[in-house]
Amino acid sequence: LMNPAIVARAYTAVCALPASPAPRQLVLREANVADLRRELSAGELDLILVPSVAPMPRFRHRIVDAEPVVVVDQEPSQDGPVELSDLTDTPLILMPDTCGLTTFTTDLFAANDVPLSAYDGEAATYRVLEEWAKLGLGTAVIPRSKLASPDAPHRPLRERGMDVEIFYEAVWDPSSPLADDLDDLTAALSLDPAATRT
Repeated sequence: LMNPAIVARAYTAVCALPASPAPRQLVLREANVADLRRELSAGELDLILVPSVAPMPRFRHRIVDAEPVVVVDQEPSQDGPVELSDLTDTPLILMPDTCGLTTFTTDLFAANDVPLSAYDGEAATYRVLEEWAKLGLGTAVIPRSKLASPDAPHRPLRERGMDVEIFYEAVWDPSSPLADDLDDLTAALSLDPAATRT
C-alpha cells in the first residue's frame, strides 16, 4: 500500500545519515502488514513502513507520509467529491486484509458511524479493485497513488467536507542498538520531524 515515493525518500535518507564505524545498508522487503509487524516484534526487522492502522504498543511511531483517498466507480454522476455518508447505498469492493487498506476502510466507516455494505467478492490487487469498480460491481476506495494512472477517473473522498487521507508511519523498537540511527532516519522521512510517539 505504500506510496513508492516513500521508498525513494527512505533510500535517500539512509545515504544522508552521518558516517558510522559500522557499515550501513538499506535492505528492502515487501510483505503483508501482519508479517512485517510480527517480524519487527521478533527482532528480525529494524524498521517497518506501514499504513497507520493498528496500534503496536512498546514501539516508537512516526508519521512519514499521507495521501488523499479517492473513490472509483462505474459512471460518476458528478465530477465533484464524494461524501463518505453517500457510500452507504453501493457495495464497496474490498481486498483481503493484507496491506492495511481494508482495515483503514472499515475503521473509517466505523469511526464515522457510516454503515459499510461490502461486495461479496474480494479483489486481489489495486488494479483489479479499480477495474471491478469500472465494471459496476461496486465502488472502490483507494489511495490516489494506487490508481492505474493519475488520469484515471476518480473523485476525492470527503468526510463532512474534509478530504480523507491515509497516513503512513515508520515503526521501530526504541531498545534497538540502532535506535538513534532509526530516529534520525525517520525524522528525515517525516512530515513533522518532531512528531514521534511511543
